[in-house]
Amino acid sequence: MPKSANQKLKLLYLCKILMENSDENHKLSMEQLLAALARYDIHAERKSIYSDIAALQDFGLDVMLERGSDGGYYIASRPFELPELKLLVDAIQCSRFITEKKSNELIKKIESLASLPQAHALQRQVYVADRVKTINEGIYYNIDTLHNAISSGVQITFQYFEWALDFSASNHIRKRYRKDGTLYQVSPWALTWDDENYYLIAHDPLTDAIRHYRVDKMEHISLIDRKREGQRLFRDRFNPADYTRKVFGMFSGDEKTVRLICENRFIGVIRDRFGADLMVQKVDDAHFAVNVTVAVSPQFFSWIFGLSGAVQIIEPAEVREAFQQQIQAFSAP
Repeated sequence: MPKSANQKLKLLYLCKILMENSDENHKLSMEQLLAALARYDIHAERKSIYSDIAALQDFGLDVMLERGSDGGYYIASRPFELPELKLLVDAIQCSRFITEKKSNELIKKIESLASLPQAHALQRQVYVADRVKTINEGIYYNIDTLHNAISSGVQITFQYFEWALDFSASNHIRKRYRKDGTLYQVSPWALTWDDENYYLIAHDPLTDAIRHYRVDKMEHISLIDRKREGQRLFRDRFNPADYTRKVFGMFSGDEKTVRLICENRFIGVIRDRFGADLMVQKVDDAHFAVNVTVAVSPQFFSWIFGLSGAVQIIEPAEVREAFQQQIQAFSAP
């Protein structure tokens, strides 16, 4: 039998065929393998396929053979299991900070990690109606740039914008740069994800304090040849997870330890918000008390208000009074 130009690639194409078309629910018979190779202009005999599959197994590919009328060869295990890929797809589809275009690109790449039948199942995963996606296509690359800056230990500059109303514009909403477009210069230390948005946590040299910035509102990020600052704030006591728990909706405020009295049924809500390491004290058969450290802000008060009286601020007095003032502001005409 004359050899084709692709004959030397037979082992690679056989691996490709198995990876793309087989899994534990979709097995390929010897006839199907030979037919698939023929579509790549590769002609083979059964004996050579046996030795090729043995070579793939020796290389580490988990090729299995199930005998019987519905049996055949298939890939038994992959780097990612199908439930793991589904979780990744769901997270991408539900993430507001990833644009629709980038979401589709990432999901397509994830599909390549599964067989074609499994990839079809991934396409049927979670759909979130009217999901608001960011319009900043550069966020995907912003995150990579920021990771590079953090790992390199250098400062960055960037422009920071917000959305503003402008009724002279066609859609009434326009981009407005803060500080009139003047570059921010900060020392990046961590990235965190809160309420479906990515935030950079950094040291601000102007205030010598920790600040955070929404990554999708950062533009023209550049690394500069200057060692980052603020190590004393981050080295020993800073924990990004703790920071996110304290800062409600990523709105800053004065950090205080607040004592809360809560109905017992809300222990799950408190644990989800502040973590598992809580010192809980019994108040009575229906209530418990807990001390938490928070950044006191209108967003924190809104969270308390949204729990419909089941969680109350007891101490300190100035925080309790500020909450009462916030409630009065809510009800003011």
